[in-house]
Amino acid sequence: MIKIIAVNILLGSALDFLIGDPYNFPHPVRLMGKIISFEERIGRRLAKTRGQLKLVGFIMAITNIIIGFFIPYLILKIIRPHRVLYNMVEVYFIYTCIAARSLDVEATKVYKAFDFGLDEARVKLSYIVGRETHNLSETEVIKGAVETVSENTSDGVIAPLLYIFLFGASGGFAYKFINTMDSMVGYMNDKYIHMGYFPAKIDDIANYVPARLTGLLMILTSYGRFDISRGFRTMLRDRKKHKSPNSAYPESAVAGLLGIELGGGNYYGGIYVDKPTIGDSKNSPTKVHIRNAIEIMYKSEMFFLILSTAILLVLF
Repeated sequence: MIKIIAVNILLGSALDFLIGDPYNFPHPVRLMGKIISFEERIGRRLAKTRGQLKLVGFIMAITNIIIGFFIPYLILKIIRPHRVLYNMVEVYFIYTCIAARSLDVEATKVYKAFDFGLDEARVKLSYIVGRETHNLSETEVIKGAVETVSENTSDGVIAPLLYIFLFGASGGFAYKFINTMDSMVGYMNDKYIHMGYFPAKIDDIANYVPARLTGLLMILTSYGRFDISRGFRTMLRDRKKHKSPNSAYPESAVAGLLGIELGGGNYYGGIYVDKPTIGDSKNSPTKVHIRNAIEIMYKSEMFFLILSTAILLVLF
């Protein structure tokens, strides 16, 4: 049974690599987003105070973790006697939890857009970041794309794979619900600071180990390609230079490996948000660094898959 799970995880990862996330293809994360939006609308109608909004956020978080875990668990349990169907559904569930190819595609759009001018690159970047992009310089656009790939190597690739290996496809779904909640309501602005309090905290907890693991994987798999000594030193030095307790680990690892500076302030919704810089300006960011970040992402994923599969086969 464990060997079948290991094979299904590899097949799900391969499926993600081959087809990514087609826009019109049914995807559970889109359904998660609709559920969260519905819960938010109902919650805001019922909650009248800050404390009530926090309670709504807590109930949302717990409810969605339960939904995310037990719905796929029950589906797989029901169809378990039908081995072929079971394996096909499990592979599909695993595939939908991984976003490596999607990250590759979206970041590559920014990379290729420079061939048509800076304005086109700004537009493509605006699809994958929350910051305002219309006045960004070429360097700032490149940094935005590299930061997105770096951070989401943890959130979109290593973290879901880790929870799948630990708890099966249900663990991956529960994590995706947590991460989707954070991306939708986990903001510390006036609108979400109360409702998003618990979803954001739970996301921080869920990503604590994956973020640190991702940083180490990035460094280990860059041996012979990038400066792993500088990558490790930079991660240790700059790992806390982020509002998130987790995001700076993969970002600082990549910044050190590539010898570039990431981070810094940006405008969000017309408001300038000052942020510390990560890494050092040893090299000037170029669009090639976007491809480098994608390469680091895939190598980290491959190493994690090989290592985790070996552990499953040896221990079980």
